[in-house]
Amino acid sequence: MTRLSVNINKIATLRNARGGDNPNVLKVALDCERFGADGITVHPRPDERHIRRSDVFELRPQLSTEFNIEGYPAPEFINLVLTVKPHQVTLVPDSPVQLTSNTGWDTKTNFDFLRDVLDQFNSANIRTSVFVNADTEMIEYAAKAGADRVELYTGPYATNYPKDRDKAIEPFLEAAQAAHKCGLGLNAGHDLSLVNLTFFHQVIPWVDEVSIGHALICDALYLGLEETIKEYKNCLR
Repeated sequence: MTRLSVNINKIATLRNARGGDNPNVLKVALDCERFGADGITVHPRPDERHIRRSDVFELRPQLSTEFNIEGYPAPEFINLVLTVKPHQVTLVPDSPVQLTSNTGWDTKTNFDFLRDVLDQFNSANIRTSVFVNADTEMIEYAAKAGADRVELYTGPYATNYPKDRDKAIEPFLEAAQAAHKCGLGLNAGHDLSLVNLTFFHQVIPWVDEVSIGHALICDALYLGLEETIKEYKNCLR
């Protein structure tokens, strides 16, 4: 069964907007686990505008499910990951001022850089995932660089889904098949929601993990966190 990793960045954004510790990031993460989430994802950006480095250290020993840290592999990020040793690290090509992760790596151009970074994490027995567009060449170079998995950037799928879902899924099915052929595990994330997740999973049932934050937290405002996680898990059955 495809695993659901809840990205809790938006919880930290809400906390930081007012200062203090409400909502409590750790409590929400533990509640997500209790309600059925298979993992927790965080993205500690350099400006700490949502998840802080201190959150990462607090979360790691308390979580009982899979912990995934994503981010751009600057030296500070690499040191953080090697110190905390999450179950998985997801490499994204974001600049420090980028609002959100909205494109994948050019793994061919950045091959040497990614290979060196991936080697450090692989040597520490941390599973590695590289954020890529639905592009077979980028997936092939991610495999050559030493990635364990790729995470498909699903923003274009979500954008095009209302117009023609069959056409929207085509490049992602091709990319997923390419990843399987390369021996890579497969993750997916960005703008997946209760509207489009079921179809994505029906067409690509072998996806290992979906990482969902923004849409899930928005849905939780109306449905409540427990019911929302249940609904997302139902999309993956």
